[in-house]
Amino acid sequence: MKLKIKKLHKDAIIPKYAHHDDACMDVYAITKEEKTKFVEYGTGLSFELPSDHAMLIFPRSSLSNKDLILANHVGVLDSGYRGELKLRFKKVGDDVYEIGDKIGQIIIVPFPRIDFEEVDELSETKRGEGGFGSTGK
Repeated sequence: MKLKIKKLHKDAIIPKYAHHDDACMDVYAITKEEKTKFVEYGTGLSFELPSDHAMLIFPRSSLSNKDLILANHVGVLDSGYRGELKLRFKKVGDDVYEIGDKIGQIIIVPFPRIDFEEVDELSETKRGEGGFGSTGK
């Protein structure tokens, strides 16, 4: 799949896969705005996604070595958005990513358009209404 991408900053790095079989591509910080409770990183990139696709933004596994929590846990970039991809993290200490670091990972996914049909009853299943640990420990 070809996807249009625009560099908004001369230092922006086009996302890339670290390994051939990876599902996600790494994104890099080119700006850093640090506040008392959060740090916001800019990637210097904007995207043109097909109308039936979205970008999902995930933290990297290296986040466990930092004092950060991705603020929305999983970000969603909709196809109509043309602004800069930014990642905002809650600060829980002083060890944070720096400019030039890989700060997250992205995947582009198709999604169906859903039309809900309200009904009085749903079909029966073996699981039924079991949730929150209903299948055992």
